[in-house]
Amino acid sequence: MKKENLNRPVIYQLLPRLFSNTNRNNKKYGTLAENGSGKLNHITKHVLHQIRKQGISHIWFTGLIEHASCTAYPQHHIESDNPQVVKGIAGSPYAIRDYYDIDPDLAENIPSRMAEFDSLVKRCHEMKLGVIMDFVPNHVARSYHSDSKPGGVDDLGEKDDKEKAFSPTNNFYYLPGEELVLPEQLKQLPYVTASGREPYHEFPAKATGNDRFTARPDITDWYETVKLNYGIDYLNHGKKHFDPIPDTWFKMRDILLFWASRDIDGFRCDMAEMVPVEFWNWVIPRVKEKFPEIIFIAEIYNPEAYRLYIEEGRFDFLYDKVGLYDTLRMVMAGNVPARHITHEWQKLDGLDPYMLRFLENHDEQRITSQQFAGSARAGWPAMAVSALMNKGSVMIYSGQESAELGSGETGFSSDDSRTSIFDYCHMPMHLNWVNNGKYDGGGFNEDQKMNFRFYTRLLNLCHHEVFRKGSFYDLMWFNEDGEFFNGNYTYTFVRYYKGQTFLVVANFNAEDSVKLKIKFPPDLLKLMGQEGNQLISGKDILSGQKKQIRDVDKFSETGITVVIERSSACVFHLKFKMKN
Repeated sequence: MKKENLNRPVIYQLLPRLFSNTNRNNKKYGTLAENGSGKLNHITKHVLHQIRKQGISHIWFTGLIEHASCTAYPQHHIESDNPQVVKGIAGSPYAIRDYYDIDPDLAENIPSRMAEFDSLVKRCHEMKLGVIMDFVPNHVARSYHSDSKPGGVDDLGEKDDKEKAFSPTNNFYYLPGEELVLPEQLKQLPYVTASGREPYHEFPAKATGNDRFTARPDITDWYETVKLNYGIDYLNHGKKHFDPIPDTWFKMRDILLFWASRDIDGFRCDMAEMVPVEFWNWVIPRVKEKFPEIIFIAEIYNPEAYRLYIEEGRFDFLYDKVGLYDTLRMVMAGNVPARHITHEWQKLDGLDPYMLRFLENHDEQRITSQQFAGSARAGWPAMAVSALMNKGSVMIYSGQESAELGSGETGFSSDDSRTSIFDYCHMPMHLNWVNNGKYDGGGFNEDQKMNFRFYTRLLNLCHHEVFRKGSFYDLMWFNEDGEFFNGNYTYTFVRYYKGQTFLVVANFNAEDSVKLKIKFPPDLLKLMGQEGNQLISGKDILSGQKKQIRDVDKFSETGITVVIERSSACVFHLKFKMKN
């Protein structure tokens, strides 16, 4: 990828297991043979071209690395894991079983699965798409064992002293003398009872991935994973043992370099804040020394740690979940006014360009679901704000553009409005876009067509130089609530760069269109280099309709008039000229 493409990534997250699965069976707790799995080879150049046309610059391929699963491939000497330590029959992509291998479910020819991955990377680059993959540094599957590691590499935990609860030379944390006792509820899971497998045995027990230092993890814990040891003695007041460098640091560095050497363009780092920032400060420069254009994205949920993980941790982008995402959800639900968005970006104190914004990912509920917004259109104003308000990165989740519902129980996943990452299943609305392999949306209904067009226009607009490089100016402070402005439902701002100006207006009112008068403060006109000029026109370039702003001749006195439809957003390209 050329460096200019990394200025503002527009990311499309997809799980290959789901994305290219055209099997419409949806048997609850269905096996791979019953419900199917997508394959890397099915993501062809044509498919990638169709994704690229949506305005996507990078694809985050989730679930590439081999993880714990109840599916066996005996002819290829790949055993299934004990179902008591697997979430769902397919298993969680975040319970890594072998850091050095591709998941066999994703391959057409299993012995050639790494070659199939390399071919996918090559296809992406030929279609001018960057490749992002998961790096899961905090925990691994309880069954972790690498049979694909390079020669001379010791397995994680291979040389651990299991008699010690903590040692800076150990890769795991142990509970000496205690046997792992898994939650009783696991014994009732259908795929556990049907397996006939003996109970899972682990002695001494290892600490669980979500920092649970007990031999009795709860059903709500990450019981299928074990915590990796980066040299912090959590049971001794978090004392740090970073000199000499802990063994785990070297092992994880080598894993990053292994995948970076396969020509990928970035890592999305799972639960990055559960790993000491000192490790990131040490490892990211070492990876970038050899692969300078590779990007690192941190999944992080503590705003108090944002600056630390950017300045010391060296990350390129951080999740803006506990911040803009949470605020937008509350605005959409009517729990806080749209004006509250201003407070959220102000809290970042200049860190906006480092934020990754989204409304959906594999952890979050689908916008169209009743537990979230109830319609795809309700997400439009929030997505426009997420994508256009500053210079940070933006992401959508496959199926979002197709109004995927995430409804129904598929097995381990309950009916929680999320598309399951644990079960073999498919995405029904997404398959309307797939349209029997054409990937042209031929199966869409009218609402889906409108939603898809909105996302395509919006994401392509993200690449305009004004939205990649331009300055941001929040207009809310200068527009008080009154007859022609309501900050409960309206959020508006300007982006400008080298004489070009765009006015973005979002209407979160799901019931009614709004008629607004929007005023510009004199200092903004000066900043834009338009002081003394007159506004002559403004055309909406997002809706695809010939919407014009009104009262351009009264711009300096009473502001311009715009009409925004319900649950919508407009991007007006403002044009000025010198006054006579």
